[in-house]
Amino acid sequence: DLERSLLECQNDKARLKAWVVELEKSLHQYHSSNSAIELRASLGKIEELKGKIGELEYALQNCKLRVELLERGNEQWQEQLHRP
Repeated sequence: DLERSLLECQNDKARLKAWVVELEKSLHQYHSSNSAIELRASLGKIEELKGKIGELEYALQNCKLRVELLERGNEQWQEQLHRP
C-alpha cells in the first residue's frame, strides 16, 4: 500500500513536471507573440515619424527658399535706394 502510494505520487509529480513544461512553452510563445506585436507597433510609429520628418524637411526647404528670395529682394531694394 505504501509502495503504491509512492508510485502514485511519483506519477503525479511526473505529470505536474510535464504540465509545467507545457505552461512554460505557452508563456514563452505568449511573450514572443507580444514582442512581435510591440515590434510591429514600433515599426509603424517609426514609419509615421519618418513621414513627419519628410514633411518638416520639405517645409524647411521652402522656408530657406523664401529667405533667399527675401534677401535678394532686399539687396535689390538697397541697390535702388542708393542709386543716384
